[in-house]
Amino acid sequence: MKKQGIVYLVGAGPGDPGLMTIKGRELLASCNAVVYDHLASEHFLGWVPGTCRKLYVGKQAGRHSMKQEEINELLVTLALSGLTVVRLKGGDPFVFGRGGEEILALEAHKIPYVVVPGDTSAVAVAEYAGRPVTHRAVSRSFHVITGHMREGGECLPPDFENYGSLPGTLVFLMGLGQLPAITQRLITGGKSPDTPAAVIERGTLPGQRVVRAALSRLHDAVQREGIRTPAVIVVGETAAYDMKCSALRPLSGIRVGITGTEQFAGRLTRALEAQGAQVSWVLDMKVISHAESAPMKDAYKNLEQYTWIVFTSANGVRLFFLGLRAAGRDYRSLGHVKFAVIGEGTGRELERYGFQEDYMPDSYCAEALGQGLCGILTPADRLLIARSKGGSPVLTRLLGQAGILFDDIPLYEVKGSSVNDSSVNNSPANDSPADKIETLDYLTFASASGVRAYFERMDSIGMPSWLPDAKMVCIGDITARELERSGHKAHITASSYHIGGLVQAIIDHAALSSSKS
Repeated sequence: MKKQGIVYLVGAGPGDPGLMTIKGRELLASCNAVVYDHLASEHFLGWVPGTCRKLYVGKQAGRHSMKQEEINELLVTLALSGLTVVRLKGGDPFVFGRGGEEILALEAHKIPYVVVPGDTSAVAVAEYAGRPVTHRAVSRSFHVITGHMREGGECLPPDFENYGSLPGTLVFLMGLGQLPAITQRLITGGKSPDTPAAVIERGTLPGQRVVRAALSRLHDAVQREGIRTPAVIVVGETAAYDMKCSALRPLSGIRVGITGTEQFAGRLTRALEAQGAQVSWVLDMKVISHAESAPMKDAYKNLEQYTWIVFTSANGVRLFFLGLRAAGRDYRSLGHVKFAVIGEGTGRELERYGFQEDYMPDSYCAEALGQGLCGILTPADRLLIARSKGGSPVLTRLLGQAGILFDDIPLYEVKGSSVNDSSVNNSPANDSPADKIETLDYLTFASASGVRAYFERMDSIGMPSWLPDAKMVCIGDITARELERSGHKAHITASSYHIGGLVQAIIDHAALSSSKS
């Protein structure tokens, strides 16, 4: 029996990913296909499964990807094929989102659907920018109006002047291109030329800008400041307020690009977002296991000859134990072995497999690991170093100088790809690595392999790898030296070689830059 598909119409909210509903995020994490508009944040697409089909159908000023009838047909086709579909819309599905038209198409084919409301930008953007849409004794009502009432030709209806006589707050969505006509016709309809008004660009997102002026001078102010879409227009007495949050987190408004594997990127993203940063995952580093290589197979076969196993990453730990099982061996073959790890994260991963480290240096870097091991090992010891291909030569150089026997075997390698490179169908022209990195304030690197992967990936797709406006941040000295070998210098190097240290380094630099400005 053919599986019945279903469509969830989900409102993504005003732009800030944190303002999306929990239910909406849960549905994105489990859907088979997502049909999405021009979203303000790429984070939404990062929540969907890797096997999910991603189809862009957004409408931007001057460019429509699909007609509404084609979108309706696409939703029907996907659902009839048995897929769980999320129709993701900015704001709320029904506030000028044409959710009703899509539901009618689904009902015509007896396709089940569920609506998940979203936080409409008509209210959220104004509030976030400090302009409440209602206020006691000032504005007892608000009216939400679209600036695109007709497709093509005259956008505003003939009776638009009637809005000029409405009390309360007027909020216009998608109206920036019609701003001169909107302001003039409101005044013609009775609205005072001195009525407070504001235009909010990129509301709830880093880079948000607000222009305030009297209604008659609003367009000139917008032109002078170079305000662009997406933007919300607010007209009324409440537009004169400025009730912005006064307790901003240290990285509020800061845009940070990250490179790394999915597991690491997830932890770093959460740490940065907790400090208020807007995070973009620029480079997805895939971990490719070499546990089936001849050198690793020999190592698993001859584990009895090693007295220590050295891990320099959590990935190395995980892949080693997966390979151990695949090689037909179990934990009994490790009863005689001691373990050395480079830092707390690697140690925690080792504990997940039931082992505690016997040595971890105070400073989480290859040099400290090598120096520490040289101080406790004897010529009778033999080490298995199972780590990333192209790992730091500092460790093996120190061991070699001390006369310590070791086998340094590549257990895995990492290769980079731009996030969503191959999984987005019909993606918008601006959904590219260039757009992700060109507006960044900081770009982070958490390993030397990440540096190499970044430059290799940018070169392979013909993208400039050096960003004149972004500060390059490295998690430690070895990563910084790899950046130098690539012809560039790190602006910031964390003194503590872990996620907390990386985040703190950005906070310190941002605070220093702010005080200078």
